[in-house]
Amino acid sequence: MTDSAPSRPGDRIDEVELRSLSTGYAAAVDGCDGTMLAALFVPDGVLMVPDYPDDLRPVIARRGHDALRRLPDGLRRYQRTFHQVSNHHYVVAGDRASGQVACVAHHVTGAGGAAGDRPAGTDSVWFIRYRDDYARTAAGWRIERRELHLQWVEEHPVAVLGAGPTDREAS
Repeated sequence: MTDSAPSRPGDRIDEVELRSLSTGYAAAVDGCDGTMLAALFVPDGVLMVPDYPDDLRPVIARRGHDALRRLPDGLRRYQRTFHQVSNHHYVVAGDRASGQVACVAHHVTGAGGAAGDRPAGTDSVWFIRYRDDYARTAAGWRIERRELHLQWVEEHPVAVLGAGPTDREAS
């Protein structure tokens, strides 16, 4: 939500557009769509990620559309991911904005099928707080900088794992 109650008609529109960046980011990552992911950022945009499992802080920079397009390639090691975003908070000041977005991100590995005597896979669940800076461009709001602050990680067995989505296959 924006920092205060909407005072002009555009405030609600800004909030909707900023939220769509977060949901678009989740869809791009889950679909391993690097082109879609890069398009959410300004051309020299930066995504800061942790050096997991050694460091949970955002210490690795992925800068610019070329680097961002390649980011989903590293996620193909998972059979699937599922990023659920919530708790959006934005502060808009003209053509600039900042925000925080909470996310629970599931990263599933495993052989699939029914569990039987062993789990069908493992779900590594990341609890994330994104801290973002945004810029309004001619194409609409875009992410200038996104920092992925990893709060904690849990691992859970997956009882049954169905067929994986075709959009995660290596390109």
